[in-house]
Amino acid sequence: MGQEIASAEDFDEAGFKARLRDESLLVLSWFKEKAFERADPPLIGAEVEGWLLDGDLMPAQRNLDFLNRADNPGLDQELSQYNFELNLDPTSLGDRGLETLERRFSELWAHCCATATTMDLHAAMIGMPPTLREGMLDLDSMTPSNRYRALNDRVMQLRGGTPLTYEIEGRERLERAENHLMLEAACTSLQTHLMLDPDAQVRQFNAAMIASAPVLAVSANAPYLFGRRLWEETRIPAFEQAIRVVSFKDKAGRHVGRVDFGTQYVRESLMELFLENLDGHAPLLPVVEDAPAERLRHFKLQNGTLWRWNRPIVDTNKEGVPHLRIENRITPAGPTPVDMTANAAFFIGLTLHLSGLEEAPEHGLAFEDTRRNFYAAAKSGLGAKITWLDGQRGDIQHLIATQLADDAERALLAADVDRHVARRYMDIIRARARSGLNGAAWQRSWVNCNGRDLQGLMGAYLELQHSGKPVHTWTV
Repeated sequence: MGQEIASAEDFDEAGFKARLRDESLLVLSWFKEKAFERADPPLIGAEVEGWLLDGDLMPAQRNLDFLNRADNPGLDQELSQYNFELNLDPTSLGDRGLETLERRFSELWAHCCATATTMDLHAAMIGMPPTLREGMLDLDSMTPSNRYRALNDRVMQLRGGTPLTYEIEGRERLERAENHLMLEAACTSLQTHLMLDPDAQVRQFNAAMIASAPVLAVSANAPYLFGRRLWEETRIPAFEQAIRVVSFKDKAGRHVGRVDFGTQYVRESLMELFLENLDGHAPLLPVVEDAPAERLRHFKLQNGTLWRWNRPIVDTNKEGVPHLRIENRITPAGPTPVDMTANAAFFIGLTLHLSGLEEAPEHGLAFEDTRRNFYAAAKSGLGAKITWLDGQRGDIQHLIATQLADDAERALLAADVDRHVARRYMDIIRARARSGLNGAAWQRSWVNCNGRDLQGLMGAYLELQHSGKPVHTWTV
């Protein structure tokens, strides 16, 4: 959930906006001067959020004790005391970089599981644990933090004290009203980072948005929330509604919130999105820091409180050289390290493929179709129908199995990924699409065969997760 703050008592909105504007102007100068670093092959990285479960497989509020015992710089706290985060160091995409990513996932996850065992707990990676019950997520379950408490208070303040209402219609329906944003903590994800080529930033960012629907469909892993069967990837509507602060309307007349797919394709540079950050959204955490503009403390804090599903990021290396990257936030946590690495590889490969087409795909696929594709994939997973580049509507499952996994594999090879590595991960995507068995489908199948015993479901999921085998091979 981002950088800590000193105290909400130090909020200074006018001062924060002035610093934010100065830092945004500095970033604008970097765009004009073409100052951004490039890497060929690009650097990649990842973060993933996990859960702690007790002996009955119910969420356990033990994250600070867990992190203290784990004592690992790659682990950090999250919004709720049920959760923690794994952070993987960046690596080059080329050669066997994806295998390096998987190995780091596996090693750090094994450490998490071993630490949890010493506490008589279980560690779990899943989009939403089926054993999470209504009432578990409240302010008492929040991780003690100035940032988290201030974030909640500020959201409610900007809403004029109006409760947050949740309405999610799937196979079943969820309706709730809360005076806090803790539903966000239910939504645990894999976040894939891809360093952008500054000269191809527009094509690559737009390609990432277009790729989002197939990537989300094949990776869905969150069909249950509070015991209800909702969307295949219920994280999407839940997160959007958990921090619903309306800022402005887009060209289609939609209210744009802080968690959103986007308003349109990028046209000239990613600076368009950072200017939207500056002028379109009120600061959530307006804390003024005494830091040089080059550290971008206010710029990063504002960007870190806007959760676009494809988030643009400006950062600098140890020498102060800036770079651009995408943080793809659409994929859920789990089921296994190899599954998550395959999801990351599919996102990266499909983005590189689409951005490298002779004709920019965004010229032929309207943004509104790309947006509709994304939400259709979130709701129906591999059962979604989408509009693709040829303008035809079709079955996303067939498209992935027969075309898009192949396209992504060729793009990975062109980025100097080892041939056997690219084939291994894309074979997982192809097998998942052909069988129709992603994490969400497996959870539904288990319930269809065994009844709605959600603790039994969680137990079976954990046993198979510990096997390390990709989800398309799981049985019920």
